[in-house]
Amino acid sequence: MGNNSVDIYFNLTMFVDIGLYRYVAFVFFLLLYTFIILSNILLILVICRERNLHQPMYMLVACLSFNELYGSAGFFPRFLVDLLSDSHLISYTSCYAQIYFIYTYASSEVTILSIMAYDRYIAVCQPLHYRTKMTAGRVLGLVGLAQIHSFCIVTLCMGMSSRLPLCGNEIQKIYCAIWNIVKLSCIPTVANNIVGLLVTITAAFLPLFFVLYTYLRILIICWGRSADFKGKAFQQCLPHIVSFVIFSIAVFCDISLSRLNVEEINPIAAAVLALEFVVIPPLLNPLIYGMKLLEIRRRIRKILDLKLTNL
Repeated sequence: MGNNSVDIYFNLTMFVDIGLYRYVAFVFFLLLYTFIILSNILLILVICRERNLHQPMYMLVACLSFNELYGSAGFFPRFLVDLLSDSHLISYTSCYAQIYFIYTYASSEVTILSIMAYDRYIAVCQPLHYRTKMTAGRVLGLVGLAQIHSFCIVTLCMGMSSRLPLCGNEIQKIYCAIWNIVKLSCIPTVANNIVGLLVTITAAFLPLFFVLYTYLRILIICWGRSADFKGKAFQQCLPHIVSFVIFSIAVFCDISLSRLNVEEINPIAAAVLALEFVVIPPLLNPLIYGMKLLEIRRRIRKILDLKLTNL
């Protein structure tokens, strides 16, 4: 099988035939996508509009919400079309475009969460140096480096996988994934496996260890402090901890699913595990930060009250 982008169509085989229930599923996921768009846009607008929220922590929340919109745009439109379609073929070009969107989203997500952990560490452990170490310029610079890092590692992996001669076209997934394409290769993929392992370590495990290290330091600092100090630190860190745990579980499920034989798993369970990675973080993050961060919650309530008053 050649690698001509005109000739190759991949078949996404994880879609389950649910008959007329697919229309119910379509409406459900359309509403879900609409909520993701509206909630994340609301969070971004509130942070941009309110001058009191032009602080590093809230800027990072806005960046995270923008990344949720970006990742959702790379998944939901195609997924909604597939729900109503009898055929789940996707062209070579569209498949790699989807890979680029979803993988850069995931890489940026974990990097932004790591920057947020560093921000919380400085705020709790070095409060006197917070204004000098966490400036708006530094935050934007770190986020910019995160985007460059995501672009480089995803482009590298896509470039290596696109050169492989393929002996099949079935991708056991709801969306395109590099590892599933590599498994279709007609030749040994030792180099791809090594690079994939290194990328996984640098893009997933190192940020995980960094976040765990920062919260270990925060825990040590809080250990001998007053109950009031512990309460304030916990209130500041809780939204980020919940967000990071949710994303880590989603990534773990996605990686595990890619390594397992999908045919031996219940198709509904496999579909849920596949969807968790691209649905749950964009859905829950605006709720977590909008409800748990007091200043954002106040501003949202103020805006909604003004809208209701003007009606």
